[in-house]
Amino acid sequence: MKINPPVNPLIGDMPKIGIRPTIDGRLGGVRESLEEQTMTMARNVAQFLSDNLRHYNGLPVECVIADSTIGGVAEAAACAEKFRREGVGVSLTVTPCWCYGSETMDMDPHLPKAVWGFNGTERPGAVYLAAVSAAYNQKGLPVFNIYGHDVQDSGDTAIPGDVQEKLLRFAKAGLAVASMRGKSYLSMGGVSMGIGGSIVNHDFLERWLGMRVETIDMVEFVRRMEQGIYDPDEFEMAYAWARANCNEGKDYNPAEKQRSREQKDEDWATSVKMALIARDLMIGNPKLKAMGFGEEAHGHNAIASGFQGQRQWTDHLPNGDFLEAMLTSSFDWNGIRPPYIVATENDALNGISMLFIHLLTDAAAIFADVRTYWSADAVKRVTGYELTGAAAGGILHLINSGPAALDGTGQQQRNGVPAMKPYWEISPEEAEACLQATTWHAGDLGYFRGGGWSTRFRTRGGMPVTMIRVNMVQGMGPALQIAEGWSVELPDNVHATLDERTNPTWPTTWFAPRTTGSGPFRDVYSVMNNWGANHGAIGYGHFGADVVSLCSMLRIPVYMHNLGEEAIFRPSAWSIFGANEPMGADFRACANFGPVYG
Repeated sequence: MKINPPVNPLIGDMPKIGIRPTIDGRLGGVRESLEEQTMTMARNVAQFLSDNLRHYNGLPVECVIADSTIGGVAEAAACAEKFRREGVGVSLTVTPCWCYGSETMDMDPHLPKAVWGFNGTERPGAVYLAAVSAAYNQKGLPVFNIYGHDVQDSGDTAIPGDVQEKLLRFAKAGLAVASMRGKSYLSMGGVSMGIGGSIVNHDFLERWLGMRVETIDMVEFVRRMEQGIYDPDEFEMAYAWARANCNEGKDYNPAEKQRSREQKDEDWATSVKMALIARDLMIGNPKLKAMGFGEEAHGHNAIASGFQGQRQWTDHLPNGDFLEAMLTSSFDWNGIRPPYIVATENDALNGISMLFIHLLTDAAAIFADVRTYWSADAVKRVTGYELTGAAAGGILHLINSGPAALDGTGQQQRNGVPAMKPYWEISPEEAEACLQATTWHAGDLGYFRGGGWSTRFRTRGGMPVTMIRVNMVQGMGPALQIAEGWSVELPDNVHATLDERTNPTWPTTWFAPRTTGSGPFRDVYSVMNNWGANHGAIGYGHFGADVVSLCSMLRIPVYMHNLGEEAIFRPSAWSIFGANEPMGADFRACANFGPVYG
């Protein structure tokens, strides 16, 4: 299985990080003495970010430095013009000294902003940081303050560890904001079974994320299948690949209701065609133009999408499980490549949560129902097994009638430990292991009357994971919740007993959130009881702090998290809304500044 080179399949260049070296503008000795130090600071930051970041699709992150240091408004304007020409999406100001705040600041309201003020005693970089931060707040342009914990000597060009952490957190979240701007969410179908998240909210996507909503009826899949509007050569390759690599498991339907072998083979063919068509709808396919389908070749420039499926589609035609499982995975018949974001049941709010995860971690995200809370006592009563370790307080059963990315098997590794990795780090052997850890079962005909295939796997235990979810509230708008924790490994017999009580043809992740003893994280039951919807998006690693920074840029308050206060990194204005009550301050700040895009 080949590893594909990085490409950008969407319209528009990848956003760049703009570095703004500001300086004390007084000529005649002061400015001249600071020129080299200031530009060196800018070059070092640009090199650090370029060396340590990639875009979600694997492409390198480029930094653009102003042509000169910025000592006043003329140079600030020249820098802004260069940033516009170069496609800068994130603005980072650096300085070791005092500068004229409102004359040198970045005034673009759509660019996420941060200022690193050097902590040195020779020149008042910290004074400028405080002054320009106050000016940003006064003008309604939130800015992240970066200030090293320890004093450095004036000639020290090193970037301290705490500064590095904040630079990376700000830059990655800022790039996520810029990457979403101007892209689409493709709603394939409408509302699934009355699920609130699949009532696609145009206002949220447009005003908070800068995205547009594109909508098609699912009959478009029928049209394209019947009229052959897909690459026939790729279909033959993908079909052969699926039959060779997607291992069929037990058919759990009653024998008298099972579909024939001929019907099942046809379901495979339909499922593969659906996957090709969904991808083409998202990003287009130039081969369609050569086939005479110029309009269809364009796609919808969709960075995320959702497939309604149930029930209007699945009552008559094969389900979308293969479509969703393979597109959201980091590999398919074309090799190892970035995952596509496709939400089961067209739950756009969970799809956007998956998108946040992908943009912040570069890896795939798991879509799941937050299905069941199992207390330690209930597990012991049903199985005789006593939960221990991270699971001692109980576990959540994350399982969904739609599939999850096969990366969620946990068959990829870092240092011998289960992981989910960016596609460029995944080996062919790891991709193969994910496929071998997954079985495909004939769809439950009680749920999916039109047949199809459902995935089954069990996520390996011991992975640090984070579950997030955006919810909408009338009168307030979006709000997000975060739960960091770990995947849990249960003995085979214990897993089988619990799993058989729901549906063994669906993928399972056993999740133990980290509890704090208070509020919604008082215990595992409280996490389940306070989760805001039936779905959650799960990614590898403890990246909740990155989500918090991203949400503050987007003006989405975070109402539930289990992070330490020291991990929270938001714009400086947030503390003005209540320094001793950061969660309430987050709500007030987001309401005050309002959606980035009006």
